[in-house]
Amino acid sequence: MKIYFNKPKDNWISPYTIIEKAMFWRKIDYDEPIVEFWNGILSPFCSVLFDIRQFFNRDIRYVKIDTWDAWSLEHTLSPIILPILKELKRIKHGAPFIEDADVPPKLRANRDARYKGRYLAPDLHKINDNVDKKFFKRFDYILDEMIWTFEQLSMDDHEGQFYDHSKSKKIKDINKSVRAIKIDRVGLRKHNERIDNGLRLFGKYYRTLWD
Repeated sequence: MKIYFNKPKDNWISPYTIIEKAMFWRKIDYDEPIVEFWNGILSPFCSVLFDIRQFFNRDIRYVKIDTWDAWSLEHTLSPIILPILKELKRIKHGAPFIEDADVPPKLRANRDARYKGRYLAPDLHKINDNVDKKFFKRFDYILDEMIWTFEQLSMDDHEGQFYDHSKSKKIKDINKSVRAIKIDRVGLRKHNERIDNGLRLFGKYYRTLWD
């Protein structure tokens, strides 16, 4: 697999940007005649310049998939998803609405302080009574669960910690002698349940994973 996405590019240069740079010594009023005059002159030039920059300064979205990438798709995708989730948590500037059922009781909202919208910037809780103090902590919890899940799935053997080979013992089968390995079945079950829940949260809140 090969993936290369370059930084999104803005190839448009506004006529007003050029005018502001040229008349840097004063504040520009966009309605004044001189500005409207130069806007009419510069607009065709800016359009041509935009087309040229679009041709030579293109967005690159290159993805090459090899056959073996699909042999164990969860193992292929996990190391790609994991660092992106970590970066999102580092740079995020807001949070979506998280349902109380998806977080522990200590992070749930008060019944009279639930926000019914989709997205808020983190500083709005200072002026919006509908956003409780745990609003953004709930999103942190969801991201942490996703990150933990993909950390586990990125490992070669994330279940190996629940198998104790040192305490195995020989048992006799009808045909041959085999060794029984001690397994922490309760821990293994809880481990996989948490992974399944992390994947469920990833799917449920996938469309909110933006900065």
